[in-house]
Amino acid sequence: MAPPRNTRRRRALTDAVIEVLGTAGIHKLSHRAVDERAGLPAGTAANYFPRRDDLLAAAAERVAELHVAEMTSADRAAAGRAAAGRAASAQEQAAPGPDMLAALIGASLHDAATRNRTRYLAAYELALESTRQPALAESMSRLGAAALGTTLAEHRALGLPTTAEQVRALIALYNGTLLTLVVAPPETVTPEVTLALARCLVAGVLHAPA
Repeated sequence: MAPPRNTRRRRALTDAVIEVLGTAGIHKLSHRAVDERAGLPAGTAANYFPRRDDLLAAAAERVAELHVAEMTSADRAAAGRAAAGRAASAQEQAAPGPDMLAALIGASLHDAATRNRTRYLAAYELALESTRQPALAESMSRLGAAALGTTLAEHRALGLPTTAEQVRALIALYNGTLLTLVVAPPETVTPEVTLALARCLVAGVLHAPA
């Protein structure tokens, strides 16, 4: 039997999975909890995602989708600002460099650890669960590979000369830094703090010995 094709409802259910994971933890995840969080009739989540593993896989895909979409939007906005600046001043013809990359990463860290804190708490719940579930680990590995490719493509579009190895290192360090931020008291996560962390992260990766 084919799964239901109501895209809006499926998305609402997936977002509800993320909310349950991020606020209550993976041990509280059930079809009933998802239905209640989404405000939908009992049995709806099971109709769309018959197994609990299906809920987890859908949440992992949704987290990755939202992260990539926001990253792409931020990068395109930065590229537009850089192009406008170069057009306005002949002295700004150099390609974007570490400062732009640090600014992008700092803003992303701040947004992820504040406005989207619940989403990334859910992402870490999924990461931990993937160590116990091979199917989820495989799904997250595919999503990680896609994120690497997308990030590298965005860096190229911005004119940043980062290599695949550097982007892989940036992603790993970003994830570790974000974990520290999402479990910290929210009031301690400021734009100044995340920018300082991003500058250290970028400097460490770009200036590391080949």
